[in-house]
Amino acid sequence: MDDLSTIRSEALSAVSTATDLAALEAARVAVLGKKGSVTGLMKTLGGLAPDQRKEFGAKVNQLKGEIEQALDARRSTLGASELASRLNSDRVDVSLPARPEGQGTLHPIGQVMDEVAAIFGEMGFTWADGPDIEDDWHNFTALNIPPDHPARQMQDTFYLPSRADGTPMVLRTHTSPVQARTMLNPDVHKMLADGGSLRIIVPGRTYRIDNDATHTPMFHQVEGLVLDRATHMGHLKGCLVDFCRAFFEIDDLPLRFRPSYFPFTEPSAEVDIGCSWKDGELRIGAGDSWLEILGSGMVHPNVIRNCGLDPAVYQGFAFGMGIDRIAMLKYGINDLRAFFDSDLRWLRHYGFSALEWPSLTQGLGR
Repeated sequence: MDDLSTIRSEALSAVSTATDLAALEAARVAVLGKKGSVTGLMKTLGGLAPDQRKEFGAKVNQLKGEIEQALDARRSTLGASELASRLNSDRVDVSLPARPEGQGTLHPIGQVMDEVAAIFGEMGFTWADGPDIEDDWHNFTALNIPPDHPARQMQDTFYLPSRADGTPMVLRTHTSPVQARTMLNPDVHKMLADGGSLRIIVPGRTYRIDNDATHTPMFHQVEGLVLDRATHMGHLKGCLVDFCRAFFEIDDLPLRFRPSYFPFTEPSAEVDIGCSWKDGELRIGAGDSWLEILGSGMVHPNVIRNCGLDPAVYQGFAFGMGIDRIAMLKYGINDLRAFFDSDLRWLRHYGFSALEWPSLTQGLGR
């Protein structure tokens, strides 16, 4: 009995004073291990008389259970303490980059948007934007797109649930709705009435149901709009000739304007740039081929009228082009889907320095 009392006192003391899990494990082995003090008591049971064995065995088992309970309680306390200490010492700054790259690059789409803005900014254009989710009126009706136009079909447009009042909603199929929203602004009406001129570009995301090497369901466009009392087709031509030559950085880049049809402009024209093909490689500039890059025209009188202005007083021109498309042409990217793959190797190759802001004086691209 004295042995049981001594072993109990020493074992519980060792457990309670253990400062870490390693010390606690050492205390457990000293008592319950193969050569532990309680294990030694269990081995003596075989030499006792049956009556003594039953009584002594019950007391040893009780002692073993008490020590195991103390071990579990101390293990739980020490485990929680060590976990808290480890979490505190292993704290990670989640704002640090997950990859070892020390310097990021600008995506070609962002770079080309900045280049476009730099060129048109020199011409007096300002940047305008609007919602990606549009109502049917701004996206189609205001822009003179009739109900039977292919752009309104389910296979071309992402339709969303209608508003509570029944207004059809879509993911905008072009950035032209921002032109309508801008022309509807009362401040713009006042500015035009005072003899001012509206000049905006509208870069942004657009959405159509299409997906292959040259089309994606989400892509980027830039629209341009000029509106005043005197702007004419000659101004449109001069503006786009200057833009294309500045963007592709070719002073004598050939351009041609072909008659075309767009519901929101009249007359309308496609704009082609000169190019050539050599060994399967496209070269922008003088050559025997032409490549269409954008659409343009004089703003249709119905669009001006739909925006609360008098087409007998005001006139203007508009144009639109794919940001992704002109980026591919300028920087030799042959698959549109690569823009959205998030491949760091591709981004490092085609990316641009964040510290080199494009300008006409310092240069646009590489």
